[in-house]
Amino acid sequence: MKKAIITVVGRDAVGIIARVCTYLSENHCNILDISQTITGGYFNMMMVADLTDSSKQFSELREDLKKTGEEIGVVIHVQREEIFEKMHRI
Repeated sequence: MKKAIITVVGRDAVGIIARVCTYLSENHCNILDISQTITGGYFNMMMVADLTDSSKQFSELREDLKKTGEEIGVVIHVQREEIFEKMHRI
């Protein structure tokens, strides 16, 4: 299974979750876990997604989501799970 950690941060607005989830669905990426909070008007979301069935390369998915974030006024970062795990070891 190819997993990615997706983070979304920015001012809260209508449709952020919908846009990200629609993109993932259209590209056959399964959301395994999702958490989101809104604090003081700021939106923060973290997702774990399975990219195994996507026909797109990881780099293309990452760039597409970055552009989607720019369109809706948030910052979207996508990291491979194994890189995320190594960066956050105690």
